[in-house]
Amino acid sequence: MARILIVDDHLAARITIRELLDWHGFQVWGEAKDGKEAIEKVIELKPDIVLMDINMPEMNGVKAAQEIRRISPATKIVFLTVHDTPAVMVSTRLWAHGFVPKSAAGVELIPTLNRLI
Repeated sequence: MARILIVDDHLAARITIRELLDWHGFQVWGEAKDGKEAIEKVIELKPDIVLMDINMPEMNGVKAAQEIRRISPATKIVFLTVHDTPAVMVSTRLWAHGFVPKSAAGVELIPTLNRLI
């Protein structure tokens, strides 16, 4: 089973995502509250998949994804965000293996993860 790192600046969002993943038998390997911490956790934990929010303090998800792809090319990145406009989706496509709007996480997140493992 894939090891997953959840990256979101809102604790409630991380808890909700973790519960959804636990319910479906996914292994949450760790959590991070911003892009800077996400990079540290990727180096430390070596997750298979990073679920990444975009708007976060310290370092946003797109910048963190760029760095993660550089230091750990095998790590897959799925953006999970409220920013689901076509422009945002296009701007993240280069760095992401998937894109799930938070509003659709209940129906789209698990199928997206299943495609990546």
